[in-house]
Amino acid sequence: MDGSTLPETRSTCPYCGVGCGVLLRPDGQGGLSVRGDPDHPANFGRLCSKGSALAETTGLQGRLLTPQIADKPSDWDSALSKVADTFSQTIADHGPDSVALYVSGQLLTEDYYVANKLTKGFWGTANIDTNSRLCMASTVAGHRRAFGSDTIPGTYEDLEQADLIVLVGSNLAWCHPVLYQRIMAARKTRGTKLVVIDPRRTASCDGADMHLALRAGSDVALFNHLLATLEQQDCLDADYLSNVDGVQDTLAAAQATDASATGLDEATLAEFCTLWAKTDKVVTVFSQGVNQSSNGTDKVNAILNCHLATGRVGKPGCGPFSVTGQPNAMGGREVGGLANMLACHLDLENETHRTAVSGFWNSPGVPDRPGLKAVDMFRAVNDGRIKAIWIIHTNPAVTLPDADMVRAALAGCDFTVVSDITAATDTARLADVVLPATAWAEKDGTVTNSDRTISRQRAIIPAPGQARPDWAILAEVGHRMGWPSAFDYTSPAEIFREHAALSEIAGTFGRNFDISGLQDLSDQDYADLAPTRWPISIKRSGGRFYADGQFNHPNGNARMLPVHHSQPDPIPLGQTRLPPGTSLRLNTGRIRDQWHTMTRSARSPRLSAHLAEPYVDINPSDAKALGLQPADLVKLSNPQGQAILRARITTDVQPGNIFAPIHWTGETAPTARINALVKPVVDPVSGQPDSKASQVTAQRLQAAWYGFAVSNQAMQLGPSYDTIQQSDRTCAYWAQARTKTGYRAELAGLTEINDWETYARALFELPDAELQQLTDKRRGLTRLALHQNGEVQAALFVAPEPVAVMRDYLVGLPGTAAPQILTGVTPADQPDPGPILCSCFGIGMNTISDAIATKGLMTVEQIGAALSAGTNCGSCQPEIAALITTVRDKKTEKEELCS
Repeated sequence: MDGSTLPETRSTCPYCGVGCGVLLRPDGQGGLSVRGDPDHPANFGRLCSKGSALAETTGLQGRLLTPQIADKPSDWDSALSKVADTFSQTIADHGPDSVALYVSGQLLTEDYYVANKLTKGFWGTANIDTNSRLCMASTVAGHRRAFGSDTIPGTYEDLEQADLIVLVGSNLAWCHPVLYQRIMAARKTRGTKLVVIDPRRTASCDGADMHLALRAGSDVALFNHLLATLEQQDCLDADYLSNVDGVQDTLAAAQATDASATGLDEATLAEFCTLWAKTDKVVTVFSQGVNQSSNGTDKVNAILNCHLATGRVGKPGCGPFSVTGQPNAMGGREVGGLANMLACHLDLENETHRTAVSGFWNSPGVPDRPGLKAVDMFRAVNDGRIKAIWIIHTNPAVTLPDADMVRAALAGCDFTVVSDITAATDTARLADVVLPATAWAEKDGTVTNSDRTISRQRAIIPAPGQARPDWAILAEVGHRMGWPSAFDYTSPAEIFREHAALSEIAGTFGRNFDISGLQDLSDQDYADLAPTRWPISIKRSGGRFYADGQFNHPNGNARMLPVHHSQPDPIPLGQTRLPPGTSLRLNTGRIRDQWHTMTRSARSPRLSAHLAEPYVDINPSDAKALGLQPADLVKLSNPQGQAILRARITTDVQPGNIFAPIHWTGETAPTARINALVKPVVDPVSGQPDSKASQVTAQRLQAAWYGFAVSNQAMQLGPSYDTIQQSDRTCAYWAQARTKTGYRAELAGLTEINDWETYARALFELPDAELQQLTDKRRGLTRLALHQNGEVQAALFVAPEPVAVMRDYLVGLPGTAAPQILTGVTPADQPDPGPILCSCFGIGMNTISDAIATKGLMTVEQIGAALSAGTNCGSCQPEIAALITTVRDKKTEKEELCS
């Protein structure tokens, strides 16, 4: 059947918490097309580069299609019986706290609900936590301290109604591009001001009026100073504050704060504070730079204090706004997916709440104390307190701090179960049982985005092999463990109705999470459910919270909390020289076109083309002190572990600070598992790890050789769990990425290789291919290509320094007749597009530079009109603007020299 004749199905993107609507159409051959849904209130048709490439990520390559026990194919009956029997026996022998469930924001709300019910209601333990603990737990804690409920006060519409938007610890342009484009549109139409607060210069700074490059970790000092200034300038809202407790103590703490801790000069501080004070409609957007901190909850409350003090909460164009990292982090919060919460925003430590939930579930009881939060959970696995753990759609052997310890803990655990779409992850390779789960576009259920909008994810592709929905797997285990009536679900609609009915009970306790108006949805109504923002009840629907000064604490008031800047800064701001071995402050985060540990996004060649290799950003002064040149490999070390990354020397990071992305794994670049260096320090309130402040030392990797390779199939680069301490390894560093024609890889070794032909044939698994070789012994260069039937199958380029070839040209040659491949450069009559800058349309840097130089295109808009670059998600616009500046400056310099 021609896919173009099939109808489109509305669904939701599975990436970040923006929750963009998508329209899916099967192509009639097992694939599908994806475009933005113009009617979805989150994105109105816009998609980022990752969303635009979703169709490229749905193939079956690498999919887990059958249950596995001890790395061997099995069947569902055997696998489920082993899981149910082992967990039952472990609970009987060691008590309910000897088992745990670690879940993910990739779960749908219905999956999350069943997991929480099984763990807290029937296993009798609160040892269920989620990888959302790593990204937004500090916001949950801050909301609960201030408002009495984990409730986002505002909506996305506030971004378009604000007169000032402040981004704090949020690279919105890369991590939530659709929201950033909504802000850019508001700036263009109504002149909205934008301030970015971030120690690092990011793509979000390009469109900002101000960039406050504060000292890392000093957010509390900045917002305490802002609060003190608001009081001094008589900007407090006395009427609103009549419903707020803790005002005087909080103001006193703010007045006692030394603003110099921020590292910002007085003029910059005064300009920012005056702008905030004199602008009535202010939205403060914050994300991981705030949350992922040892005092993240205090940072959240420092922001909330300023909004509460001025009454700028829940009104059009006003409010603090936490943007979540995952598509259903909010849904997980709603069903109690965190170890210290109950479903529907009820309190685990409240006996009345526990009794109500237990009665509703008809369960033996609900535990009366919180379970272990993520970091402590895996410590308990490591020391043997947890003897059986079930991990669903997440990769803690890569993503948790002290990742090497987590890997060792799972390897030594008595019983580990993993539910995922692939067995080729660092975590799944350590499991005793691996269960095949359905993936996005195969799953049916709901997700909740960052502004409380519930949207449907709909199945449009048949589940491959024996893959099953997560809710069905969980329910069947509950059934086999002895609770058949409690888990006798037949559809996600049935689970959703139960969740909605429980929210009505929560409403009787003053909880504002209420979707009770949806508890009577028919199966067809559920199938047709349009995006809907909660609350959804008879009394109230949608909209904003707290503008009326009514909160969820027992007395109905909000609370301001006195918070203090206390995080030490071991690296003096402005330090210009760094003696070798001196500690650097490691900041970790996301990049534009990849997602988490890349099990989905790395399947797309165009997403992998933008930044194909793990890297570390380092300031030029630090690079000089360490003897580093651009493209050198850098070894980072601390007591937790080690990593090897490619150096990018840039003033985007301050002296003494470095930045590295989180995405690479043992499957894609084993020495780049950056969380192996992250110290397991957590916020004492939220339990969220500090992913922004670990101390590391850096040194240049003294490689004996460097390599670049292309191939039409995956390369045999070495064990994914090999350790970088082994100096005799053939390949001490490698990073592999997908291309349109196969794969590309960067390599480096610590020992010389005498027989490159043998090495290359083993690397590419082409023992009989025709060899083409070029060797320059004087310069230490070796280049080999392997051909079959007149076509290039693979090529390897080796040099004593980082290899200088046209990579983006070479990756297109496998599968073609390219006798000139060993030159490493494009033929004279063939243009080289250069590294991909615009992933949405595949536009290279050289193509854009040429248009700037030859056609006189000197604005981002002109580039977009001529080449389409930057006209879809817009996340590459800052890079285009920087490229325009670079080309213009070079042109000016050349003209000055000529004159």
